[in-house]
Parts: sequence; structure tokens; C-alpha cells
Amino acid sequence: MAELLRTKARKPQYCSLGPVAFLLIMIFLVFVGEAAGKPISLPGVTLPRYSVFQGHLPIRMVYPQPKVLKPSRKDVLVLTPWLAPIVWEGTFNIDILNEQFRAQNVTIGLTVFAIKKYVVFLKLLLETAEEHFMVGHEVNYYVFTDRPAAVPRVALRGGRRPLVLEVPGAARWQDVSMRRLGMISSFCAQRFLHEVDFLVCTDVDMRFRDHVGVEILSPRVATLHPGFFRAARRAFTYERRPQSRAHIPRDQGDFYYSGAFFGGSVAEVQRLTAACHRAIEAAWHDESHLNRYLLDHKPTEVLSPEYMWDERLLGWPAVMEKLRCVAVPKDHREIRHR
Repeated sequence: MAELLRTKARKPQYCSLGPVAFLLIMIFLVFVGEAAGKPISLPGVTLPRYSVFQGHLPIRMVYPQPKVLKPSRKDVLVLTPWLAPIVWEGTFNIDILNEQFRAQNVTIGLTVFAIKKYVVFLKLLLETAEEHFMVGHEVNYYVFTDRPAAVPRVALRGGRRPLVLEVPGAARWQDVSMRRLGMISSFCAQRFLHEVDFLVCTDVDMRFRDHVGVEILSPRVATLHPGFFRAARRAFTYERRPQSRAHIPRDQGDFYYSGAFFGGSVAEVQRLTAACHRAIEAAWHDESHLNRYLLDHKPTEVLSPEYMWDERLLGWPAVMEKLRCVAVPKDHREIRHR
């Protein structure tokens, strides 16, 4: 025993360099990966891709602590029965969301149809989008039009580009309304899946008036129709003919969604538009089919009417703390029939 103790006492003591070496290798690879703008993966370890906008590690953010017993809004519904958020002013922190989406380096596509005389609304929409829509993120503006020469030139921020997609016109505005879903579906397969991460689809006769950002990005997004967000389901203008694929019985329905502003991941938008355009003309055209689809395939996020409003017809009620996207006044007969 004494000899054993003497042997242990004489045994040299080593300091393991394994953890230190591993840490130094990780730090080295972080800086190499940062220079390449790519995430770094080691066995059992994943290091995040850092913000290409910041050029350094994510900043340490300081913001008010969420209060479990203090709801963000008490005057409106902020969560659907299937646990999808309903987005109102005061329900999100855009700084947190921006950091998360910038780290993912997302690109957003905005689709708009400027057919026939509707091309006159395009300049205002694009100019206000540059001021309020997805500021700080990369955006592709997909302009579907039968008049490419009439598409206006608008000064754009870096990382944002207009892409004109020439499509045939139509004799009736109803045909444009129905056919646009088929066109969006086709272009999702042809190019959108390869060019952007999310799609937002809006009418051209609108203008952005306040912030519209990454808080609206989710796999399947719908917007509450401004004319029906207070109404009972029996008042919704769903398609009521049983022979129509868009038919919704009077005892069914969650909300009435607007066909003028919807979106989601490209894959989800492709599924939605493909399902909606193969149908007979319904009471409210593509909007009727959109509502049928979203009854069966619930939105993962619902936008409040802040994101689609008509101040001229509806005023500015107190529940609307902001009006983010609003209708442009127009003469429907003049625009639609020429």
C-alpha cells in the first residue's frame, strides 16, 4: 500500500487541453464563417447564422418584460380558437421580430395585378410600399400586367427590385379576379419557390399608410374583412349555393376574410391558390373560394382590419389604433369597364 501511494505521488499531473482547444477552434470557425456569411456546424453543435445586416453577433436586446397577467389588448380578440394570433397594434414587438427574420435572411415577394386601367394605381402603391412595407428586408415586387410599358419607374431601396410579369388582359374585372389565383399558383411553381420565402398578395388600388412588416409573416395568413369584423356569421356574404365548391352553410364560418390582402409561405400560397382557382364563378369570385379554403385550412395568423381598411366608407373607429393599408378612392365604373 505504501509503495502504491508513493507511485501515485510521483505520477505527473497533466492539465487537459481538450476543452480549451475545442473552444479556440469554435471561435476561429465563427470568424471564418462570419466572413463567408454562412452558418457553422460542428458535430453536435450548431452555431447560428449572424445577421447579414448587422455584420456581427446579434445585439443584446433590451425591451420591456412581457407580463403574464397584463394582456396586450383588452378591447379585441387577439387569439383564435385554434390558437392563431390576431395581429393588432400593441400585440407584437417589431424589434424582436426584425432580429429573428434578419437572422434568417428572408426575402419577401409582393404580388399585385395592374390589369387594364388599374395600372394607374401602381405608382402610389409602390411608392408607399417603399416607405412602409418590410423596411430593412429584401423584397421582390411582382407586377402582373397587360401593359408593361405603362409600369412606372419608382426609386427603390437597396435589396428591393421590381419584376414585371406580362399576362393577358380580360374583358371583365371578375375574370381578372378569378384568374389571378391561377396565375399566382403557376408562378409559384415556375419561379416564386426559387426566389422568395414568403408571398404577400394585395390589390393594386391600395396604399400603405403605416408600418407593415415581418409581423405578418407566417405559413398561412388571412386578413379580417373591414366590412364584417364586427358582424355575426349569418351576415357574412359567403357563397350560399350548395352546388358551388365555395359553398359555406349558414351555421358555419369563423370570420369573413378579405381577398385583397393574404399571403404566407410560397408553398402554402401555392396550395391555396391552386385549390381556389379551379372552380365556377362564386358570389364574390376569388374571395368566396378563399373563405371556403380558409374554413377548412385554418390560417396560422390572422391580420386585423388595420391591414385592409377603407377610411372613406368606414371612418376611423377607436379600436383601430393604426391604419396600415387603405383603399384608394376611385370610380369603380370608370376603372373596371375600360
